[in-house]
Amino acid sequence: MVLDFLRRGAGSPVVEKKASAVGRVVAWGSSGRVAWSPRDAVSLMKSGFLGNPIGFRAVKLISEAAAALPLVLQDQGRRYDLHPVSELIRQPNAHQGRAELLEALYGHLLLTGNAYVEAVPGTGALPGELHVLRSDRMNVVPGADGWPAAYDYVVNGRTHRFAVSAEYQPICHIKSFHPQDDHYGLSPMQAAAVSVDVHSSAATWSKALLDNAARPSGAMVFKGTDGAGTLTNEQYERLVGEIEAHHQGARNAGRPMLLEGGLDWKPMGFSPSDMEFHETKLSAAREICIAFGVPPMLIGIPGDATYANYQEANRAFFRLTVLPLATRVTAALSSWLSGFTGEAVELKPDLDQVPALAVERDQVWARVAGADFLTADEKRALLGLPCVHRLGHQRCQWLHDGQDGRGRGLGCPGRCAADPDPGRACGALFPARHGQAPEHRGRPADRPDLPGACRLLIDVCPPGFDTGFRRVGRAPINLTE
Repeated sequence: MVLDFLRRGAGSPVVEKKASAVGRVVAWGSSGRVAWSPRDAVSLMKSGFLGNPIGFRAVKLISEAAAALPLVLQDQGRRYDLHPVSELIRQPNAHQGRAELLEALYGHLLLTGNAYVEAVPGTGALPGELHVLRSDRMNVVPGADGWPAAYDYVVNGRTHRFAVSAEYQPICHIKSFHPQDDHYGLSPMQAAAVSVDVHSSAATWSKALLDNAARPSGAMVFKGTDGAGTLTNEQYERLVGEIEAHHQGARNAGRPMLLEGGLDWKPMGFSPSDMEFHETKLSAAREICIAFGVPPMLIGIPGDATYANYQEANRAFFRLTVLPLATRVTAALSSWLSGFTGEAVELKPDLDQVPALAVERDQVWARVAGADFLTADEKRALLGLPCVHRLGHQRCQWLHDGQDGRGRGLGCPGRCAADPDPGRACGALFPARHGQAPEHRGRPADRPDLPGACRLLIDVCPPGFDTGFRRVGRAPINLTE
């Protein structure tokens, strides 16, 4: 790019001459002030996502990974394979599936720090459809107490207001932490805006340098041989025209410059190597990745990209970025949807089905399974599973008051094979009914002479003895006849 320092109006008089004996004609431009891009949501989307490959890939990588996580729905007692809430998430509306809805939700949250989900009323208690609304079009309307009283959605100058009440919440607003705003979240893109500007400006400068035949800026210096310090208007216009036609642009790259007497080219800009141009772009790209929590090697930025490091980076990416984001968003969605039905359910990622965490989850399962001092419910709680009691056969224990009054336990001939101790278990093995305790059918036939009252104490069979019956209640259950 040749500096346009010679540009002047045709016919303008020469106002001064250089005092130098050689009559040099030069121009100099110093550095100006820094110009940053705007920080509003629309400008950040354009500059950081639509116009920057690092920001685009970081947002897509996080949103696609989080949207692809397998989800489970459960309450305090059980997990659900089929449930109205899970069916609504699986098919939220006629035009989107679960992955499309969640990807849009995560994308808006990463780009603007805010995500909005609209509930379309249905025939039942649950919403009929769910839609993600554009965060750059939504405005929070605070009430007298400072909490949101309504949400205004503005499209083409028209405003639709979603009223909010304690009984009905049509909008689920998910936002990231912002230390200086009560109603809107802070976007990672805003934190990375300076690095985005540096990276984009470096790309723009590189393109301009290529258009200028990869030559840095400079000055055409005229030194008159006869003492003249200026060019005539005709000489000036011809020189400018030749430079623009034959020496500027990518199509003129490598073309030699023919300089007449008294003309000399003086480079005045820095070359890419002098500016450490490549390292500047890589440094800005790494800072963008840091703001989003994405390991740089996953984006393709050169570094310690060995196979082992890539595996560790992928695991760290899921542990530190994807899972916290998905857990927070799904918890907000399940809490919001529970308000429609009144049923407290929890939607969360299923960690055991995440391939990147398979090795770690295997180690966790092995450690928990080997903890003999924990009960089955405690082990399930450590693994994130609900407390589900299962009974195959019931171990019943007959107690009676003997003549000595010590309450000694007596064995039965058909005791449970999983617990052969005749002093604790007898053979009255009855399957549990749903919602009821196992049926007690009287004393064993071979011991009709048992005196006193007997009680049936229900307990769980030892580990490994499970036939799939579901247990209701807490252990042990005491039934007295």
